[in-house]
Amino acid sequence: MADEEYSKVLKKFHKLSDRHILVVETDMSYSDVIKVVALSDKIRKAGNELVGLMKKNHDQLMRTKKYRKLRELYGGTEDKDKRKDLARQLNEMQAEYNVTWDFCRISMIPIGKKYGIDAIFALTKAEDVWRGIEKCLYGNGKSIHFSQYGELPCIRAKQINRGIPISVKDNKIRFKLGKTVFGLQLNDRFQQDEANAVLSYLTKPEIIDAKAVNILLEEAICIDTYRPCYATLVPKIIRGKYRVYLHLTIEGKAKPQYDKFGNPRHKYGKGIIGADIGTQTVAYTSDTEVGLKNLSERGNSIQKSEHLERLYYRAMDRSRRTTNPQNYNPDGTVKKGRKTWKYSNHYKKIKAKHSELCRINAVNRQLAINEDTNHLRSLGDVFVTEPKNAGKLMKRAKVTTINSKGKFNRKKRFGKSIKNRCPSGFQATIEKKFKSSGGTYIEVPQNYRASQYDHTADDYIKKKLSDRMYKLTDGTLVQRDWYSSYILYCYDYRTQGIDKNKCITEFDKHYNKEKALITWIKVNKIKVLNSGIKVA
Repeated sequence: MADEEYSKVLKKFHKLSDRHILVVETDMSYSDVIKVVALSDKIRKAGNELVGLMKKNHDQLMRTKKYRKLRELYGGTEDKDKRKDLARQLNEMQAEYNVTWDFCRISMIPIGKKYGIDAIFALTKAEDVWRGIEKCLYGNGKSIHFSQYGELPCIRAKQINRGIPISVKDNKIRFKLGKTVFGLQLNDRFQQDEANAVLSYLTKPEIIDAKAVNILLEEAICIDTYRPCYATLVPKIIRGKYRVYLHLTIEGKAKPQYDKFGNPRHKYGKGIIGADIGTQTVAYTSDTEVGLKNLSERGNSIQKSEHLERLYYRAMDRSRRTTNPQNYNPDGTVKKGRKTWKYSNHYKKIKAKHSELCRINAVNRQLAINEDTNHLRSLGDVFVTEPKNAGKLMKRAKVTTINSKGKFNRKKRFGKSIKNRCPSGFQATIEKKFKSSGGTYIEVPQNYRASQYDHTADDYIKKKLSDRMYKLTDGTLVQRDWYSSYILYCYDYRTQGIDKNKCITEFDKHYNKEKALITWIKVNKIKVLNSGIKVA
């Protein structure tokens, strides 16, 4: 094979292959950790300067009537030639107002030199800023935001031989940042297996790349090479001290995990799973098990932690108001305009406790999501659910309404629930898990309406949101979320609708499991949020 053709096929392989990230803490000394934190803060300041420049240009562009009209016309036409012409005009206006990737990249060069940042780190930060601008131009973004003081952005170089180069010394992986050379703290078998796979690639990269190219050409399969693509340093504050983690992006699928006895840690099941994912709970039905539980919860501690988080936040607000009375109106609202804030030592202590508690809660949420995802994957390999809608539920109501007592209804919706329970994060993790492990993830069409269908009447019956326990037309009492998951379980691949025959034949078996589940919840006094199950 010619060198040019080999390079093209290898490039194609790199694009098609899977990637995963290995997260390991570095073995840096604390003095080196402080240097990394200082560099991270410099990148934050440089990024903010670029954000200010791009934000100004973007706002000027959006203020022009011509650009807004072109966007409206582009979204309202389906003719390909017209859309092409409108897209050309939009691009010309973006270039005129300096809202382009080239301008963003070139503008970052002097800013990076001003703060003494390596060119590769400055370029990566410029890419992050431009991604935010693209979301405003082409997505649902409204404005790009500055990074606050105290935030520590990651230090990333999207080339393995620049910024944070990798090397092998004494059969160990070593990294370099400036003059600092550091390694990894490999604490478990999974991390060690990943590191060994990367070491194996680094010792003979040409042989493994050639093997990957040959298999891609002959069998159209991408093998796991475990080539290190690039490294990212992520500084964090944990229990009041700085720590630095390395996120190594690796080509291929992650190594399997094992327990202490050498058995596979995660098992993959076969069969269909129907799941109704709410704002705070998930109900599911599979061939072997039914379930109804709170999202992102490990034990009962999460509810106490959420309550304590709110108490800390209220204490911070009281302290801030006492220290800065000049910044508030008589009715308690914050004054408009530029303000100077002073913070007491008492406030700083509470804020440190609040930040640490928020970090712990975030970690627990992610661990709980991963545990629930792995359990569901062990029940089946086909996951059927409704499309994501958490983003819509977070928005405040626009119309002001008055209830029967003559009082205004609150406009707030599910923001706090979604923040604490992360339904979208859970659904995204489920999708990624099933697809990466050889399973199937299905989102039913909008007209499926699982929560409204009644199989005993073979009709769609609209229900109130407050009706958590619902009687079917034949008098059977079912928990509404579980019944929705059962209807999703009865999904028909061919029609992409409800398999009505399966609904009738399978109902009694799963209904008995649901009754046993509700009895178990009541006996163990488990509080399932918004379920309608009363626990004494």
